[in-house]
Amino acid sequence: MLETMLDLPVEKQIFYAVLGFSWTVYLWEAYLSYRQRRIYRSTTHVPQELGKIMDPETFEKSRLYQLDKSNFSFWSGLYSETEGTLILLLGGIPFLWDVAGSATARFGLTPAYEISQSLVFLTFATLFSALTGLPWSLYNTFVIEEKHGFNQQTLGFFFKDAVKKFVVTQCILLPVTSLLLYIIKIGGDYFFIYAWLFTLAVSLVLVTIYADYIAPLFDKFTPLPDGELKTSIEDMAQSISFPLTKIYVVEGSKRSSHSNAYFYGFFKNKRIVLFDTLLEDYSPLNKPGEPQSEPPENDETSSESKAKPKNKKQGCNNPEILAVLGHELGHWKLGHTVKNIVISQMNSFLCFSLFAALIGRKELFVAFGFIDSQPTLIGLMIIFQFIFSPYNELLSFCLTVLSRRFEFQADAFARGLGKASELYSALIKLNKDNLGFPVADWLFSMWHYSHPPLLERLRALGNAKQD
Repeated sequence: MLETMLDLPVEKQIFYAVLGFSWTVYLWEAYLSYRQRRIYRSTTHVPQELGKIMDPETFEKSRLYQLDKSNFSFWSGLYSETEGTLILLLGGIPFLWDVAGSATARFGLTPAYEISQSLVFLTFATLFSALTGLPWSLYNTFVIEEKHGFNQQTLGFFFKDAVKKFVVTQCILLPVTSLLLYIIKIGGDYFFIYAWLFTLAVSLVLVTIYADYIAPLFDKFTPLPDGELKTSIEDMAQSISFPLTKIYVVEGSKRSSHSNAYFYGFFKNKRIVLFDTLLEDYSPLNKPGEPQSEPPENDETSSESKAKPKNKKQGCNNPEILAVLGHELGHWKLGHTVKNIVISQMNSFLCFSLFAALIGRKELFVAFGFIDSQPTLIGLMIIFQFIFSPYNELLSFCLTVLSRRFEFQADAFARGLGKASELYSALIKLNKDNLGFPVADWLFSMWHYSHPPLLERLRALGNAKQD
């Protein structure tokens, strides 16, 4: 087999190596998921170690939820891998490039206008991806999430949101891509440095403006009202010199009953965002008996999301929220955010440097059907997506391991603030609210879990109260 491969032209060797590695990764992922599904199917009773922190009803709900998600992931993954293989085998990428060229030719633009053709190609490619992924997204949202009580969206809201996401993505992607291609074209021998600096600047700008200008296009952000919780958060931030400027509550309940919290911003302008589903006193899912107030005339979120009262108490109390934020602020205090940015940018610079060394290799383009042309955008796609795929898999695993280490350190930071007991109970509540399954196959969790399993985090928190 190896000798046969070596007898092939180099472009064929590249093509089949890329295809073979892609299927190797898929089969590895499928094997890991199979191992985890065996856990879901066989662990039907609460293990003795979990008896004090998880009741049988919740355990069974989480088991069935995760089993449904795993089965869905298998079929969607198989479809995605098959689709990608057929696109490569049938020459889908050069075909779409030619279609983009025909479209630009209608406006009098010759192949010399490569950037214009690249933007049309990118639009067609993202549209194709959105359309082929739509049935899977619909099934995931309105069958799996709906079945297990998480979905809060109507069909109309879902489609309106999908269109809005596509339009906003194009408004950002197309200008950024055109400028990147232009920089690569005119950058000379050191274009990779300029391209890296440009992507660095873009990422910093997007992080800065996302929560203030992009996220509000999709979700409603309101300042956390004055009161005990806000005062306690501000006091905790001040105690560790966290430069907090604003605290927002985002209306996550209009989409899903899953919960989250995060902070963002640079330098002396930090903001904290809490999902309303995280806050026991604010979550609308905890108020089934209260009449719904009339929505404001122009309030789309109220009229287009489902009002689905839950019979369970959702979210955390104020001390537990402070413990969760103590964990999140621990990431900042311990420099995890800065370290992740540095790693990301070092990786970006390395990839652009290797791209500069490989972009002139014609056999890379021939391998994927581009015999007479070497478009820069196609070169970026081939090298970053296909040629770098082994490196990307290794890097992803290393970052997963590092992330778990950071999570333990952030938990320890919250414990150092005297919030071990509250974080202990918060982790249990959040696991219950999100139907997380606390039993994992060791190999599956090692490869996939960016956060340590629940039991490992609880053990690390020490002698906190289990009730």
